[in-house]
Amino acid sequence: MKGQVVKAAPTLLRSVLFAPGNRADLIAKLPRSAPDAVVIDLEDAVPGTPEAKAAARPVAHDAARDLIAAAPHLAVFVRVNALHSPYFADDLGVLTPELSGVVVPKLETGAQARQVAQTLRERGLPLPILAGLETGAGVWNAREIMEVPEVAWAYFGAEDYTTDLGGKRTPGNLEVLYARSQVALAARLTGVSALDIVVTALNDPDAFRADAEQGRALGYSGKLCIHPAQVALAHECFGPTEADLTRARRLLDAAAEAAARGHGAFSFEGQMVDEPMLAKARALLSHDL
Repeated sequence: MKGQVVKAAPTLLRSVLFAPGNRADLIAKLPRSAPDAVVIDLEDAVPGTPEAKAAARPVAHDAARDLIAAAPHLAVFVRVNALHSPYFADDLGVLTPELSGVVVPKLETGAQARQVAQTLRERGLPLPILAGLETGAGVWNAREIMEVPEVAWAYFGAEDYTTDLGGKRTPGNLEVLYARSQVALAARLTGVSALDIVVTALNDPDAFRADAEQGRALGYSGKLCIHPAQVALAHECFGPTEADLTRARRLLDAAAEAAARGHGAFSFEGQMVDEPMLAKARALLSHDL
């Protein structure tokens, strides 16, 4: 596609489970629900006072170190506070090269994303960035943010976005449909993996499934989770089923047979097959989990 930024395929994250950076006990329990990635959160999950932020940093640093040692195959991230917050610079002291990446919330321009990447490099921390798009400006500039080479993943934050616009959250998500779609589209154009919005209804699995199915239909590849019980639901919604994988294999086998016979076009199970269908099948099998 003309103008598309080519990036290395990011690690597929169906579920990203958050825990407060000031709660070592909860951080230690993160692997129990088998998420694809975890985030030790220094931003929203820690009270917004200088004292609380300062107290959380050594807890988060040590907990991240212990978690990486205990679960070496788990992707571990730290979410710092926003770039222009009074806490960002000190939060960087929590980061280590052993992390899978850093979550940077409320990015609004490509210049901000580049500034974060440069700051990380200067500190000897060339970590990939999971960019938070949570404001009107962030959504508007989603593509330029994701074009920054260090940005490997992005998430859409519906709660902060709606607040920024002076809107109101509703169960049907109509108020965030445009923004949610824009983030997914920008991710597709730039080769970034898009992570879908948080579901705050912790005791309503049907609501989570419905919301996740919306996100998957829009092109998201995974879900932010704020409770361990949401992880399995995210895998159910975003992971390929065995039927999906079996059909993809049959389709690619049929394509190989057609090519061997010199047939460019062919039908499969009553459908004419084109290259996007084959590309989707290959992508599905490459993410066979």
